[in-house]
Amino acid sequence: MNQQNGATAVEGAVPAPRAEPLPLPPRTVHAGPRDGDLAEEMKDTYWSVHDEAAARATVRQVLVGLPRITRLIGRLAWRADARATATVVLCQLLSAAMSALGLVASVGVLQKLFAEGPTPDRVYAAVPQLLLVVGFLAARALLEAVVAVAQARVTPKIRTALEREFFQLTANVRLEAVEDADWHDEVYRANDRGLFYARQIVGQVVALASALLGLAGTAGVLGVLHPALLPLLLLSVLPVGAAAVRSARARFHSFRRWNALQRRVRVFSWLLLDQDAAAELRSDTAQQALLDEHGRLIVRIAEEDTRLGVRAAWLNLAGRAVGGLGTGITYCALGAMLIAGWLPLAAGAGAVLAVQAGQSALTRLVEVAHLVYEHAMWVDDLLAVQARCRGLQQRTAEVRAPARVGTVTLEDARFTYAGKDTPALRGVSMTLSAGERIAFVGPNGSGKSTCAKVLAGLHELQEGRMCWDGVDVRGMDAQSLQRQVACVLQDPVHYPFSALSNITVSTGSLTEADPERALAAARAAGADEVIAGLPERWEAVLSKRFRGGHELSGGQWAKIAVARGLYKNAPLLLLDEPTASMDPPSEHAVYEAVLRGRLREDQITVLISHRLASVVECDRIYVFTEGRVIESGSHEELMRLGGVYARMFALQAAGYRSAEAPAEEGAVP
Repeated sequence: MNQQNGATAVEGAVPAPRAEPLPLPPRTVHAGPRDGDLAEEMKDTYWSVHDEAAARATVRQVLVGLPRITRLIGRLAWRADARATATVVLCQLLSAAMSALGLVASVGVLQKLFAEGPTPDRVYAAVPQLLLVVGFLAARALLEAVVAVAQARVTPKIRTALEREFFQLTANVRLEAVEDADWHDEVYRANDRGLFYARQIVGQVVALASALLGLAGTAGVLGVLHPALLPLLLLSVLPVGAAAVRSARARFHSFRRWNALQRRVRVFSWLLLDQDAAAELRSDTAQQALLDEHGRLIVRIAEEDTRLGVRAAWLNLAGRAVGGLGTGITYCALGAMLIAGWLPLAAGAGAVLAVQAGQSALTRLVEVAHLVYEHAMWVDDLLAVQARCRGLQQRTAEVRAPARVGTVTLEDARFTYAGKDTPALRGVSMTLSAGERIAFVGPNGSGKSTCAKVLAGLHELQEGRMCWDGVDVRGMDAQSLQRQVACVLQDPVHYPFSALSNITVSTGSLTEADPERALAAARAAGADEVIAGLPERWEAVLSKRFRGGHELSGGQWAKIAVARGLYKNAPLLLLDEPTASMDPPSEHAVYEAVLRGRLREDQITVLISHRLASVVECDRIYVFTEGRVIESGSHEELMRLGGVYARMFALQAAGYRSAEAPAEEGAVP
């Protein structure tokens, strides 16, 4: 099969059209957004997908969605703290009742004040009703305080329960889920926004219920005063509600533009402040160019702030005008009813108070309803991610992987990554025995690392099987299998903990250590010299995020990672390019420890490496190409075979010889 530039040439395929010659570039280019709508130039990010949902939704969509949202938050609150939730609901209902009764009592006060007789007598007669109003208002204030206390109890519990479950689920999904970019977007969106709004939305639903109950109470009072007053309430409050809806939508639309500007500014802010970009930024003397673009953008942000403020002022004025017109019509109708004798004067005054309370409640209802509608989408996202993660959990079983293993076998192993058409493993079979040193070699993308992840129990085969001493691992608990495999990767995790914790974390602990084993692992990996050079030694924190913390070089981190793998003392040790960032003496010392002086003689050691000189002493070498093992044997056997491995080894050896030749020619005899 003929290959060219990493692509397989298919017989009879139509050749790709030749690209047109590249023309000269323009003399000027836009560094950032142009003068159009900036929001259209910025790509939507995973955390902004619902930012304009409330502005796009119709009033009907919002109203239809609110009952479902209220039920959802109610279930979460009840599960978090049933007693506090029941207290909130009960006190909220009683508070609305106190508000309505206070309004009725206010009508009673007016009736006494507008009755016939001397003024002092009317005032004295109104005192009991006035005290009743004060009592209702005081009771309402007390109930609202109880609601606030109960809400303060339940809200953090909801956030805590959701966050604990979220991270418990996401930390234990199968590796193929973590390697899916779409899953990453969903999880980060749920973490950034879902958990944040899950805390806020409880108070918003409480405020929504308060406004709705207040509006219902006002309508009830007007119905008691006179049934004809209910249409007047609608006439008064609907224009106010319409203005509030328009104002809320305009605010959400403007926020989208403002948010896009802020995101663009952050690109330049990040470049100006980033540590990794600092050296090249100064070398290119590009600071002023970035500052100029940054300045242009922050001027645009100021303009958008001004535009939003002016538009909000005009919308507010229009809303007040329309609402004032409706209120004027309402008051005219009230006056006509009073003149016609349909209402006593006191009832008319009470109706005015009720209408004003209704307008205030409806405005608050509209504002909060938009927020609840939008924020509920983020909470839905969070719950959907949790539900998806439940279906992606690692396999659990009563059978545990053994602490020792004699042979690990792969039989016709096949695996394909999600979203990929080409299999990563195509029928790989091998037997690994205790005490053996095994090497996987081959080009990038040939299946070496995938095979190692399968051996580590991180990926589950889609076809074929893997057995430990003849027992299929599909029947074993996944985490128990992973505990018996130590992995040392090319890009190890830099845990922001102590040096000792960075080693003991391989056994699932940050605080407990076996001192002798830790020291032996550090010495074998060459990490003892790294740790000895730190002021606090074992207790030194390996992160600059903490006061007094230390940052290590890539080679030093590699030694810590090797020590981490050796400390685990697992029956299967997998090393995937562990020394790529080490200097030659350190690399030699690690291979001496791992391949010659291993800590356990019954350990299976698998080494993945592109440096074929490091695999020469392995007992068996597997050569991977396109997801298959095409050659296997010892170094001597593969060299005699004269196949792919022999050609790769000769190619690398020739590179070293050509580099050494000038030095030999110029050497002093």
